[in-house]
Amino acid sequence: MAKISFAEKFKNLFSASKINSDFFDDLCDALVEGDIGAKTAYEMTEALEKICREKKITTEEGVREELKNMLSSYAKSVSFEIEKDKVNIFMLLGVNGVGKTTSAAKMANFYRNKGESVTLAASDTFRAAAEEQLEMHGKNLGIRVVSHQHGSDPSAVVFDAADSVRAKNGGLVIADTAGRLHNKENLVRELQKIDRIAREKADEGCYKKILVIDATTGQNAVRQAEVFSEAVGVDGIIMTKYDSTARGGAAFSIGKELGIPVAFVCTGEKYENIAPFDAEKYAEEFLG
Repeated sequence: MAKISFAEKFKNLFSASKINSDFFDDLCDALVEGDIGAKTAYEMTEALEKICREKKITTEEGVREELKNMLSSYAKSVSFEIEKDKVNIFMLLGVNGVGKTTSAAKMANFYRNKGESVTLAASDTFRAAAEEQLEMHGKNLGIRVVSHQHGSDPSAVVFDAADSVRAKNGGLVIADTAGRLHNKENLVRELQKIDRIAREKADEGCYKKILVIDATTGQNAVRQAEVFSEAVGVDGIIMTKYDSTARGGAAFSIGKELGIPVAFVCTGEKYENIAPFDAEKYAEEFLG
């Protein structure tokens, strides 16, 4: 059975009750089910109730507008520009299965279409199919892929990719990394090593760490953002598997609780199904 979206629940609330304290209790529950964390949902509804009381808001449009403003302020957007004639490195982080490798290809296509010189680095040397998958994307897009043999040192791949970009007077390296969170300690150590190499090889201010999360996993995505943020720091997020019916509230929680902005939203399987994140549009779609 399809899960009812937050937008539908939100609409149903108005037909079910007057805008009173019961309404705000129900709204809080709906926000939690829409993947906004319980703490954030409670704080939001409390603040919203206070605003509606003070401004004497009693209509659906009025409540909706205030909630939209609140949500838009939580979800932050960020844009990563490529510095010309410099070595730019984007390291993609994330657990297995969120669509990291495909996101690397989509980003490569996005920046290449903007006229940037892009190289993909297959730094997930542990997952058997990861390198082959990235090679296939590179071939489809006509974008160079730097890879080493299976099981080799992932940071060495970033090292070589950065050197090759420097030799060509700059460009962008997008590095796909492993995401085996079940062995957290080893993963963190490995990411910290790649992080160190990438920081050394990129020009100043040209290195970004981007976390890929699956928009349908809700609070799990928030926990992943916490783990990776603590391990190496996160500059921005790519949300995959997003459509306007998805629960999608994680972006608001990550923005409010961790202060991490969203860079891109991916909506489908094709290379062009990636778009810069627009907080207002996102809040609008979440509310329906």
